[in-house]
Amino acid sequence: MNNIDDVLGVLQRFSWPDYVAFVAMFLLCIGIGIYFGFMNKSVSEDDYMLGGRKMLVVPIAFSLVASFISGITLLGLPTEVYSYGIQYLYVSLGVIGMGIVMGVFYLPVFHDLNITSTYEYLEVRFDRRLRLFGSIMFAIMNVAYLPIVIYVPALAFNQVTGIGVHTITPIVCIICVFYTSMGGLKAVVWTDVVQAVSMLGALALVAIKGSLDIGGASVVLERAWHSNRLEAPDLSIDPTVRHTLWCLFFGGIVYWTQTNAVSQNMIQRYLSLPTLADARKALVIFCTGVLILMALCGYNGLLIYATYQNCDPLTTKLAKARDQLLPLFVMDTLGELPGMTGLFISGVFSAALSSLSTCLNSMSAVVLEDFVKPYVKKPLTNRATNWIMRLVVVGIGVLCVALVYVVEHMGTVLQLTMSLESITNGPLFGIFTMGLIMPWINGNSAMLGGCVGVAVMSWVSLNAQWAIASGAIRYQTKPLNVEQCSYSFDAAALVSSATNATHLNGPSAEDIFPLYRISYMWYTTLGASVTIIIALLSTLVFGTNNPNKVDPVLLTPCIRKYFRFDSHQPTNVYKVELPLQHKLCSDEVAL
Repeated sequence: MNNIDDVLGVLQRFSWPDYVAFVAMFLLCIGIGIYFGFMNKSVSEDDYMLGGRKMLVVPIAFSLVASFISGITLLGLPTEVYSYGIQYLYVSLGVIGMGIVMGVFYLPVFHDLNITSTYEYLEVRFDRRLRLFGSIMFAIMNVAYLPIVIYVPALAFNQVTGIGVHTITPIVCIICVFYTSMGGLKAVVWTDVVQAVSMLGALALVAIKGSLDIGGASVVLERAWHSNRLEAPDLSIDPTVRHTLWCLFFGGIVYWTQTNAVSQNMIQRYLSLPTLADARKALVIFCTGVLILMALCGYNGLLIYATYQNCDPLTTKLAKARDQLLPLFVMDTLGELPGMTGLFISGVFSAALSSLSTCLNSMSAVVLEDFVKPYVKKPLTNRATNWIMRLVVVGIGVLCVALVYVVEHMGTVLQLTMSLESITNGPLFGIFTMGLIMPWINGNSAMLGGCVGVAVMSWVSLNAQWAIASGAIRYQTKPLNVEQCSYSFDAAALVSSATNATHLNGPSAEDIFPLYRISYMWYTTLGASVTIIIALLSTLVFGTNNPNKVDPVLLTPCIRKYFRFDSHQPTNVYKVELPLQHKLCSDEVAL
């Protein structure tokens, strides 16, 4: 019987056709960057940031999908379904709900304001402090998120080739920085189109070949059914249950709306389209594309279980990290077909590149609009803005490569990054929501609400992640076994680790404060709720705005009819004419 190292040695067969497929994707991205960078030398700020606001619906929709589905999702979702079943996939209901909420309440306001950075809205609606607060929260979140985005697919590449993580990450970052800094949003969007197709093709290829190998999709579904991985949604109202229908639907709507409607990374794409109708079409295509990709990832998770049902590679350590489970399966399934493993890995890196380029482009917009322009006395020249935007992209790219070294040496960094995301997302979403639907809330109340929201979410999420890391909070996986493995592994070490886990002297789940045990799907909702409640209470101290003196274009169309706006007030700073169709909420419900 072969040992585990022999099996890994056989599986790691990244041949020259694989390298050709892998390198071809990078060369195509570089080519797109060169085209948009050198064929259009005199690029204005609007062209660089928003493609001149003349982008096409389908490329933008593909770009949105590619930007949102990072390598973390592509590798993590199949492992989630493999370990815990399809319960998480019911978040698709939250995605559909997000499409409706965003299209009706958020998108009309941001699109008609004709802004570059969403945080400009906070200054117009409240004051400059809120704009700076939002921009700082966005910058912190992105700087922490970017190294993870590139590190996770580098782990996958390491699994299939044996090439070190720190060899591939600088190369990938340099390529991404090059085409993002050269071509701006147009280059990012068109490379995203290539990368979205590559992602979809990679997942479909794995699903088809893997299913054929074990006898078809019916075998996959049958084995999933017998192991309880196919299950109805959990209707429990206990907020500490990891995944229930309620946290996936309501918590999912809030999380996805925040990420899609408020975050600069995503809203910048919608603002590059010429009309609100086009933005809504892109939103519909985006939701459809995300649901298809999530379904494919989920099916691949069930397929991996059907293949390894009697020999779990996570337990035997054939896959040393959870994010290496899908790459391991790809090597096992596609390794015999020349170029196919390379095609899949290029799809994983496509997901990472699209997320990385989106964040870099958005960071350049936020730094220029929120950290530079408000503090310079003279208007910047076109040449100066171009240099600032490109230097930001290069600087953040270099920082990303450096932080990968930090990521590698911090075992809980993935959990900490998720915590950091929840710390900033919830309060920001609460502030934007108050701005759109609560015209009586002023800047002082919103600022206090945001600061308290960040403090509360820091306390809750970091303590929760400590409880998980210490083993006090554990989530029960679906049945996994290693009874029929065809290779030898260190069974004694597994028994020892299981025994140690059982007799840990640390706190049990019951000893953990209940708020730390709530599902992570409620985090954004909790942060937003705390922010809004504190802001409402603080109006007793700071007073309120006169709602009728707030510029109606800053409010969501559905609530404008409930206030009598002062016809003599100054026009809004963006000179936006209120479209006729926004006067009635009933006109907003059609996506």
